[in-house]
Amino acid sequence: MGKNHNNLFYKKVRSKGFKPSHVAEVGVWHPNTSNVYQFIQDGIITSLVEPDPHSIKLIKEEFGKNENVTLHELALCDFNGEVELCKRESSTFISGLPSSPALINDDCDVEQTDKFTAKASLFGEIDDGTIDLISIDTEGSEWFVIKNMKSRPTVISIETHGGMYVNPYLKELQNWMDENNYILWYKDKSDSVFVLKSVLTVDLTDRSQLILSDFLISFKANKKRLGKRIKKLIGKK
Repeated sequence: MGKNHNNLFYKKVRSKGFKPSHVAEVGVWHPNTSNVYQFIQDGIITSLVEPDPHSIKLIKEEFGKNENVTLHELALCDFNGEVELCKRESSTFISGLPSSPALINDDCDVEQTDKFTAKASLFGEIDDGTIDLISIDTEGSEWFVIKNMKSRPTVISIETHGGMYVNPYLKELQNWMDENNYILWYKDKSDSVFVLKSVLTVDLTDRSQLILSDFLISFKANKKRLGKRIKKLIGKK
């Protein structure tokens, strides 16, 4: 698949001196953009979850010989059974979601997207309780993963924002983090990363960077909204 270009998460985690023993990624898409790519290369036990057949093929080609990697070919939902998923370029999301990046930022029409059916499962069915780092990018259904998780990872990365998009279950996610003693560590252009207060410390530098990140995220969102309004006005003329 070529060089991995998504190693900020890895570098940030290692900068804290934390070395996980079991990592997981839900919603891998392609191996070369995996948030846990470097952890896999380090030989750390890894659980991957991905429902898209094309992505599954690429993952098997890249990691098929890695004995430390287990791939679960399914979608994590709030039930066991089958689920319909929509596919729009790099975005694969549950068709019944109230919001997703593709719907909000790209005006994706669910009726016009490619759809496929995948096996659906509760995360608790495959989570053995030992995961200590997890990355979740399921285009709006991250809450279904978190609420059914047995493990209490030291580090949790969740897609919460991006452009005009805000995770539809952000309130539920934040409440869960508060109730389970997590604190927000940092944000990048799409993810919020939380850590267990009892294990990792969020210092003054982290807090200062978070303020800057919040400003930049808000600025980009407002810029995108303005651009969308201008296009609509031009289109009416």
